[in-house]
Amino acid sequence: MTRRITVDPVTRIEGHLRIDVEVGDDGKVSKAWSSGQMWRGIEKILVGRDPREAWLFTQRFCGVCTTVHAITSVRAVENAIGLEIPVNAQLIRNIIQCAHAVQDHIVHFYHLSAVDWVDVVSALDADPVAASKLAESLSGWHGNGVVEMKATQERLKAFVANGQLGPFASGFWGHPAMKLSPEVNLMAVAHYLQALEIQNYANKIVAILGGKTPHIQNMAVGGVSNSVNLDSQSVLNLERLMMIKAWIEKLDDFVKSVYMTDVPAVGSFYLDWAGYGSGVTDYLSVPDCPQDPKGTVFDLPGGYISGGDLATFKPITSYNDPFFRDGVAESSKHAWYEGDKTLHPWDGETEPKYDDFNDEGQYSWIKAPTFYGKRAQVGPLSNVLCMVASGHEGATKYLNNAIDIIKAVSGASDIPLAALHSTIGRHAARSIRCGVMLDTLHAQWQKLVDNIGKGDTDTFNPPSFPKGVVKGYGFHEAPRGTLSHWVVIEDGKIKNYQAVVPSTWNAGPRDENDAPGPYEASLMDNPVADPENPLEVLRTVHSFDPCIACAVHMVDTEQNEIVKVKAL
Repeated sequence: MTRRITVDPVTRIEGHLRIDVEVGDDGKVSKAWSSGQMWRGIEKILVGRDPREAWLFTQRFCGVCTTVHAITSVRAVENAIGLEIPVNAQLIRNIIQCAHAVQDHIVHFYHLSAVDWVDVVSALDADPVAASKLAESLSGWHGNGVVEMKATQERLKAFVANGQLGPFASGFWGHPAMKLSPEVNLMAVAHYLQALEIQNYANKIVAILGGKTPHIQNMAVGGVSNSVNLDSQSVLNLERLMMIKAWIEKLDDFVKSVYMTDVPAVGSFYLDWAGYGSGVTDYLSVPDCPQDPKGTVFDLPGGYISGGDLATFKPITSYNDPFFRDGVAESSKHAWYEGDKTLHPWDGETEPKYDDFNDEGQYSWIKAPTFYGKRAQVGPLSNVLCMVASGHEGATKYLNNAIDIIKAVSGASDIPLAALHSTIGRHAARSIRCGVMLDTLHAQWQKLVDNIGKGDTDTFNPPSFPKGVVKGYGFHEAPRGTLSHWVVIEDGKIKNYQAVVPSTWNAGPRDENDAPGPYEASLMDNPVADPENPLEVLRTVHSFDPCIACAVHMVDTEQNEIVKVKAL
């Protein structure tokens, strides 16, 4: 007998996501639906506005991925008018986006998804000495000592003694799918708490350059608003640049000593999950960290892989590459919008038409993107596979390091590359990408300092808008994958604006051909040990790092107050 399970809302994500699955007598998922539960109305707000203002609105898609929409928006407008930007502006943007990615990846594993795999309550039974010995066998991180492990256990005991578990209050403790020993669990909890402090260094980098975070203030169509003077105390100077360098080094120490060892170490106990969660294996990513004013030279490669076969890799080479520009479309057949056409983003429509949840009809506020008519998975897994396929040295090195750790801890003789096409593989890829982003962060900082040292302090080129209609698009490999903004400008005003975001690619419903999206496809054949506690469903969905607010959004046409926030 088939049983229907609804998880609504999915927690430990940003935004409102509903997941429905049908589980058969064999205890496996036989069908799935992914539903975004809010309407994204920012596109309607932007029509008729000055294109130079768009980035201020679009970064309000979300309270997490703010910088990514600001950067992608200005790139779209610059692309429409053919505007080149100074190298310093490119490098400052790159530093911001790399720092944001590092912070996002750390938070995702430790604070949003690790408790799907780590039994926090079990850590109360751990031997702190044994936990420390295990941690120190993996790396020389200074937070792996016996003192730190004992202190972590005492904090947990205090939570329990007070009748609560604090940030660990809601979890699947004792679930039969949990496999880690008490000592591994204690190590993971210690690193969870340490990560809370470490990730803040990345936020500081974004705030110094962006003016604040979230919702940076330094973007501009034509560059950035940062003034550069190494001798001035009021602008971007040598003191601030050296502070940024010190924070990069602190992040580097934690990521490479802790995060990039924890993920493969924990994953080695869950190698069976390398057989679940594959789903869509057509992978899309875009190049990023441009090094020249035109956006034709990138530090990070991107492209498309068909059917999980790295030999099919086709690169995307510039901001004007027709391969990417002509391949993107969105279907509304199963989304709550007028019409059921599949449209290119420049022709995109967002007229809402809600008619309740219909399994075979419309059931989501998220559209269904396709790349040349096929569903594509985006995110760190896609990005890492494309980097490896292109011969990127750092991605290849970190992938091999992760495989070596898994083999050492698990005793497995071989870990094939195909194991990455899975729930646990997405976590491994995210940790690998985090290492690559840190290397890139170091490089962008050095290039900025060197370029300023040559006497170049330019950060902005003024834009001008022609009469008539121009079209542009901007893309960015955001923490959750390929992000693109598409704009049509007529006589200097926005005529149409569409954002095709990572969680639209991954969380979208069935398309015009009824092909399931990546979330839906990845859940097929997932085991569910206890239908009342569907931990396994959350494991796979969380592995994508859902961030639904930028895939869907809400606007009150009556202009009623929705929420009030008081600043203390």
